[in-house]
Amino acid sequence: MNTQEMMRILDNIARERKIDKTMLVKDLERAMVSAARKFYNTLDTEEFTCTLDPMTGQLQLFRHGELMAMDPQGLGRIAAQTFKQVMIQGFRDGERQSVLEEFSKRVGDITTGTVQRYEGGSLVVTIDRAEAFMPRSEQIPGEQFQAGDRVRCLILDVKDVGSQIKIVLSRAHPDFIKRLFEVEVPEVAERIIEIKAMAREAGYRTKIAVSSVDSKVDAVGACVGVRGSRIKNIVDELNGEKIDIVRWNESSQILISNALKPAEVAEISLCFELGRATVVVKDDQLSLAIGKRGQNVRLAARLTGWDVDILTPDEFNKGLEIMGQTLVSVEGMTEEMADKLAALGMISVFDIEEVGAEVLVNELEITEDQAQQVVEASSIRAKEVAEQQAKDKEEAEKRKREEEEAARRLLSGEGTVGGVDADPELAAAAILGASSVPMAAPSPVVTAADDARAADILGGKS
Repeated sequence: MNTQEMMRILDNIARERKIDKTMLVKDLERAMVSAARKFYNTLDTEEFTCTLDPMTGQLQLFRHGELMAMDPQGLGRIAAQTFKQVMIQGFRDGERQSVLEEFSKRVGDITTGTVQRYEGGSLVVTIDRAEAFMPRSEQIPGEQFQAGDRVRCLILDVKDVGSQIKIVLSRAHPDFIKRLFEVEVPEVAERIIEIKAMAREAGYRTKIAVSSVDSKVDAVGACVGVRGSRIKNIVDELNGEKIDIVRWNESSQILISNALKPAEVAEISLCFELGRATVVVKDDQLSLAIGKRGQNVRLAARLTGWDVDILTPDEFNKGLEIMGQTLVSVEGMTEEMADKLAALGMISVFDIEEVGAEVLVNELEITEDQAQQVVEASSIRAKEVAEQQAKDKEEAEKRKREEEEAARRLLSGEGTVGGVDADPELAAAAILGASSVPMAAPSPVVTAADDARAADILGGKS
């Protein structure tokens, strides 16, 4: 046996597969013991032992503690096959342990891999010497890759599942964006700028709140970069996902106002008992504050940790008015108490019903009986308001359906306008808010002769 050649092979395997050489030596010793047991057809696990000198490559086989003079090559073909199988399994186990140790240290880091294929919706990616996968839930909606594409992703988790190591990747996790900021913005990597909070809907929009520990460094400006160069690189990596960078503030009211931008906030009322912020915006800012499919307010709520309600001034004042009327209807309650509740962020009868009597006793310094009466009165009024709101909503939806049907009929020429068959131009005018009746014929031009004749008729002349 060429011991030097054998040791060179072990060195190469250890280096290429990043396996500890001592583990390979132990695998080889165990494989030799298995081959000897196979050759002698013994079940005694203690009968044979083997030692390999890692320096010289000298292999010694012992039976019952006595050195055997037999050459390992003389164990025969079947024993050699057993030796091979044990060695291969040992290499695999060693490599699996090496992969587990290496990638467990890299959890939370960004890496770049090569796309291999899709398997049941999961994306299989080769990273270094390991195969990893990205579940559908961790992919950005709408993204598609081809075999051979390079993809940057986050190592989310590493699991030891029996015979293999499962490396889970992600591009949808919020930490993926944090790591991208660390790569693109040196101040974030150096902890001069701190990412305080983040809310993300992968593929659509992300809100991130940042602050600076150095008063000379503008957190938002540094993240955006000169002419938006830094944020543009991140947006490009995310295939156009919108990113709102919000200036962090310890004041919840200021933070909520910043988080709802670009909408302009008129007033914010915080209710600590309910963990809710009532935000008042003007009518023309309502849709902007809520965002497409409620996305802006939803992300703002997750970013700030508050349950955010958006109201117009009329809705806000109406809620306060109903709550005040309900409160003063209970004996012993005053408008000043209603104002105090409003200052605590309770702006409707629904809020009083939700907080319960105990809070009213503590905050208003009233008796438990009075507090219970207030809660009961608020509960009754809340049901009435809810029924009215449901009715108003139903009527609004019905009216909207009727308007849509009328518009459809006008455009298709099925309906009439003002009793006259509609034509496409008139239908369009009706939809755009023009008159719903046909235009009158133009008045004739009145001349001086016509005026004189009219005077004769009125004067009795023929």
